[in-house]
Amino acid sequence: MSLRQFISARKILRSLNFLKENVFLKWKEVADLFGLQEDVFENPLHKKLEKPVTVILIGAGHRGSIYAEYAFANPDQMKIAAVADINIKRKNNIKRRHKIPETCTFSHWQEIFNQPKFADAVIISTPDNLHTAPCLAALDAGYDVLLEKPIAPTEEECRQILKKVQSGNNIVGICHVLRYSPYFRELKEILDAGIIGNIISIQHMEPIEQVHMSHSYVRGKWRNSKTATPILLAKSSHDTDIIRWLVNSPVKDVHCFGNLKWFTNRNAPEGSTERCTDGCRVESSCPYSALQIYLRDKKRLYVFDMPEEKYKWDDFILEKLKSTDYGRCVYRMDNDQPDHLTVNMLFENGVTAAFSMEAHVSYEGRRTRIMGSKGDIVGNMESFILTDFKTRKQTSWKMKTDAHGGGDQRLVKDWLQAVAQRDKKLLSSSIDVSIESHLMAFAAERSRLNRTIEEVSI
Repeated sequence: MSLRQFISARKILRSLNFLKENVFLKWKEVADLFGLQEDVFENPLHKKLEKPVTVILIGAGHRGSIYAEYAFANPDQMKIAAVADINIKRKNNIKRRHKIPETCTFSHWQEIFNQPKFADAVIISTPDNLHTAPCLAALDAGYDVLLEKPIAPTEEECRQILKKVQSGNNIVGICHVLRYSPYFRELKEILDAGIIGNIISIQHMEPIEQVHMSHSYVRGKWRNSKTATPILLAKSSHDTDIIRWLVNSPVKDVHCFGNLKWFTNRNAPEGSTERCTDGCRVESSCPYSALQIYLRDKKRLYVFDMPEEKYKWDDFILEKLKSTDYGRCVYRMDNDQPDHLTVNMLFENGVTAAFSMEAHVSYEGRRTRIMGSKGDIVGNMESFILTDFKTRKQTSWKMKTDAHGGGDQRLVKDWLQAVAQRDKKLLSSSIDVSIESHLMAFAAERSRLNRTIEEVSI
């Protein structure tokens, strides 16, 4: 019996005194205490695969590389059979690491579908605005798909992909990785078991962290909603999905306020320059100094395709800061993404939810408050405290994970099992259940721009 199965046996769970006391244990300690397996989310429906699922990686950037990493630790479950990317260095890096033959490396995804089907599935981790065409081509060619979120940059394209999936038998998973994090999965177990009674309302915050915001949504490729996708979709469709999943009811109406307040030309300090490398007089005191973030602190360097020899790094980084957007002043960009916004949601079951996305914070990791009829929960992605209204007793949970809450590899594992067993039900986040989170984000963006209350309709 896994710990997840044990926790799901709610009659046993409710009778245990350890849940009625103040507990602060890691999962391994709880597993050891009860003689259970350490894997808290071992799925009893998972089976040993007869052979690895062969996968084509379309898009060899940061996210695609993370999903492909699963093959190294689990070669019996997954094999990267081919790669396609316009970036030669990234393509060759995947080719070398996964020992892909030259005949199976491609510069453009279209080359893959110009030949007969030669693998089981594809992972699509291209830029947001390049999801639709390769996804539709993969479905037409008979491939199963793991599609990085967002599904597509427009509501029309999302519905087009949904219609195509529903008309066939392809297994299509969406990379809503937070559903696979221990934190959110345990919250889901608690809510579904009724431990805090009926859900009344939820407050949820996504703190992007100020340097992350400057890197991805001011200087980075998601900085402009017209050339990429609105930040509500690009970043916060994770959160609309999680809220919808926890509430377990269709959303009815959404309302959003938000704007770009700080990262604008009018806030450029006196003495600042177009680039941080141009002799900016306030560079040493600026919290968004590209020289500090990338050159001195060596943070978020994955965007630069760094040389292997570390002695070359400083000169390489400096050249990139002089020639790419990552060296530009954050107050002098063509960005239009809001740096703060609030979304209010009304669900059909009467539950209300308030979601806040905040850039001007020093920390990351979602913050969650769930108010129930019998108790409440306060959490921060790595821990939560559940308080019972009647007894006033508190139950605490804590688990250290990565930035995605430990969900990336669990998502890939579930998707591979769904592909191998030909069973869509093994997916926590298929396109059928993920589409609503996207419609919520599109509706919220319309509300923000038009100052309206928007109805969400599948």
